[in-house]
Amino acid sequence: MISVNQLTLSFGGFELFKEISFQLNEGERVGLVGRNGAGKTTLLKIIAGEMQPTSGRVSMPGSVSIGYLPQQMALPSGRSVMDETLMAFSETLELSRSIDKIGEELSGRNDYESAGYLQLINRLSELTDRFNLLDGGTANAKAEQTLLGLGFRRSDFDRTTGEFSGGWRMRVELAKILLRKPQVLLLDEPTNHLDIESIQWLEDYLKDYQGSLLLISHDRAFLDNVTQRTVELSLGKLYDYKVPYSQYVELHRLRREQQMAAYRNQQKVIEDTNDFIERFRYKATKSVQVQSRIKMLERMEIIEVDEDNTASVNIRFPSAPRSGDVVCEAKDVAKSFGSKKIFGGVNFTIERGQKVAFVGRNGEGKTTMSRIITGELSHEGSLRIGHNVAIGYFAQNQDELLDGSLTVLETIDRVAVGDIRTRMRDILGAFLFRGDDVDKKVSVLSGGERNRLALAKLMLQPYNLLVLDEPTNHLDMHSKEVLKSALMQYDGTAILVSHDRDFLDGLVGKVYEFSDGAVREHIGGIYDFLQRKKLESLKQLEHKARVDAQTTSSGNGSDLKRLWSERRELDREIRNMENSLKQVESKISAMENEIDDINRKLAEPDSHSINLSDSDFFAGYENKKRQLLDYMQRWEELSLKLEELKLKRNAL
Repeated sequence: MISVNQLTLSFGGFELFKEISFQLNEGERVGLVGRNGAGKTTLLKIIAGEMQPTSGRVSMPGSVSIGYLPQQMALPSGRSVMDETLMAFSETLELSRSIDKIGEELSGRNDYESAGYLQLINRLSELTDRFNLLDGGTANAKAEQTLLGLGFRRSDFDRTTGEFSGGWRMRVELAKILLRKPQVLLLDEPTNHLDIESIQWLEDYLKDYQGSLLLISHDRAFLDNVTQRTVELSLGKLYDYKVPYSQYVELHRLRREQQMAAYRNQQKVIEDTNDFIERFRYKATKSVQVQSRIKMLERMEIIEVDEDNTASVNIRFPSAPRSGDVVCEAKDVAKSFGSKKIFGGVNFTIERGQKVAFVGRNGEGKTTMSRIITGELSHEGSLRIGHNVAIGYFAQNQDELLDGSLTVLETIDRVAVGDIRTRMRDILGAFLFRGDDVDKKVSVLSGGERNRLALAKLMLQPYNLLVLDEPTNHLDMHSKEVLKSALMQYDGTAILVSHDRDFLDGLVGKVYEFSDGAVREHIGGIYDFLQRKKLESLKQLEHKARVDAQTTSSGNGSDLKRLWSERRELDREIRNMENSLKQVESKISAMENEIDDINRKLAEPDSHSINLSDSDFFAGYENKKRQLLDYMQRWEELSLKLEELKLKRNAL
């Protein structure tokens, strides 16, 4: 379907990648992986047509439709969430407008037998057939389902997109792309903008998606659940593995071992050759052999070894000062912002050494509770922090709190104390700050780089309670593994707000579920929590109550196809009823004008040459009044039926 042929991209003499080629076939789901800066996002932009390569080309049939979600984009504002989402159905919206326009035109005409009128009727029929073929009547239902799956509430649908953060507006753009159902999806870190429940919903959606998928993600579980093939960019080269991510990791390890063996063998050959050249360089009898070996070295293609993702860095948090047995205790904690209640009646106890997770959809209060624990927010009820507890807090905007005038190394140097100072560069290296990177000013770092620096800074300070709010955002696989390993060895207490299931797996022993204004405790890890609830995905925590309600009211709420069919049929009936009502209203208006004209003539019969003894005249007059009454009665009947249909539609 899409063929990448010998692509090369150069920047000022530096080659990001050179002569890479691969094929994305119909229906394939491919994960594009590699270290930060390897060129993954750039490659996706080239395939999407937003950048041009230095050489090579991307080939695809002209009819192929592509849906591309970048990491960042200019986001529209002004429309409501629902109206902006419905822009995905541009053709059906245009058809609907055309149908309404023709209906209005027909309602104003009474030349029912004319060629023009019949032409309009035929055009209306064609447009209606096309509208029905595209399932235009289900557009609202599909948009609603997708928005709910991506974490929006029904109350959000009428709010303007400008009221939401960039992350939520990116969800709207993702919804539009999914609703268009393109033949090829190009998704660059789509889970960055999603909570754990929405990620699960997107997984389920992509599993049923019939087109081709090329995906960049640092979410191991997401890659494993969605993709069957892994393409790696490394050192300007492309390596193709016909396996999901977890299997790729093992194959990558084997390939690197082979690379290292070949590299060591080549270095031995180079060393021996240079020794020979130096030993016999000035001996005339060996001049031919020396020159031969010099030329051999010049022709030799030096083997490059991929940068070691499993570097022998063993990062540990400083030993945590001993705290009391009870680190944090909440009793009937509640929080509201104005009239909006976030949660209430929250009770929990976190003990020394425990590692717990806060999970739930965005907006349920996970970050709010984190800020209450750290003392940033007031609250109702009682929240007690235990004896000798020192809290280290990593906020979602932690990167914005760094001093932009300092270098990376200076930022770390100001907080590092004791023996750990000797390992500052190792710690920075683990978070991808290597070589000259440590001398960069914080002000020139990207958001992701600042995020990683803030984490590295946190690892240097002796806290015994860590509250980490989405710490894995923007981290690549290796950095996540380093952080997870450090937390598993950490002897203090940790509260983790995260949507990364792989990161939480094996790390936490208790899950607090934030849902519907309450907080519920679940003993066990993240997957224990899912299994116990007998859920395939966390999204069902949100949807279960709604599905149950639909089941009660409709008799079979799980039959979504039937529900959509009913909605589509009702939308069609409503549209037809509205057109009929407009036609009747037009006839009423015309008849009222005719009767008014007769009344004016009757008021001055002599002026209009009316014979008051003409029985036919008055018979026609009375007939028009009866017709008007019939039209009025018909209008009333249609209005009542339309109201009933709308009430029935709103109830579905």
